[in-house]
Amino acid sequence: MFPYRDDNPTLSPPVVTITLIALNVIVWVGVQGMGVDPALTRSVCELGLIPGELLGRVAAGTELPLGQGAACVLGVERVWYTPLTSMFLHGGWFHLIGNMWFLWLFGNNVEDSMGKLRYFVFYMLSGLAAAGSQMFINPSSIVPMVGASGAISGVMGAYVVLYPRVRIHMLVFLFLFVTRIVVPAYLMLGYWFLLQLIGGGAAQGEGGVAFWAHVGGFVAGALLISIFKDKQLVAQHRALAGYV
Repeated sequence: MFPYRDDNPTLSPPVVTITLIALNVIVWVGVQGMGVDPALTRSVCELGLIPGELLGRVAAGTELPLGQGAACVLGVERVWYTPLTSMFLHGGWFHLIGNMWFLWLFGNNVEDSMGKLRYFVFYMLSGLAAAGSQMFINPSSIVPMVGASGAISGVMGAYVVLYPRVRIHMLVFLFLFVTRIVVPAYLMLGYWFLLQLIGGGAAQGEGGVAFWAHVGGFVAGALLISIFKDKQLVAQHRALAGYV
């Protein structure tokens, strides 16, 4: 299932959401070479979050093969900034486009609920909480973490708390057939969250998808929204959307 729009108008232009999308695209083009090596490999090696390295769980000089003869040398220094930089890196075109689409779809309305500066702080804290969750589950992992999905999971957690009954329009792919359905946000996002829990349990902290980062980000966003939301803005937004 793939969400393509919601019935949730905005009060003001989503400046911060657009800026975050632009930053991710700029990093993809300017730092990661649009997915072409050696820029992609270097960015993941130097700016991606590697839990075992950050937490000092790997021996200095440990080599992490990254394909095509390239390798990261781990444990030389603890790169404290990688929980932040990894939030703006991606592993491929589909990774980037998928994340940015979800950020646009849900971020504009969450931004509307708290204002610009609060939303930016909320987004970054959600991303850090997501990274912390993945590191807690597997602190010795040497699998690099990259992507905005942890922070975006926080946005989705906030969205389901704020606007659980908003209608989400989705495409459903059934083998060769494609159909459309409309479901409330709590059903779509609840199903997505369940998939992350199942995926995290199956992967046991390893693998190509940081499921526990998604879980941690989502829970963090659902909890933080009570602190960051502006009650007046939320009331205006709900009235504009047609429910209170």
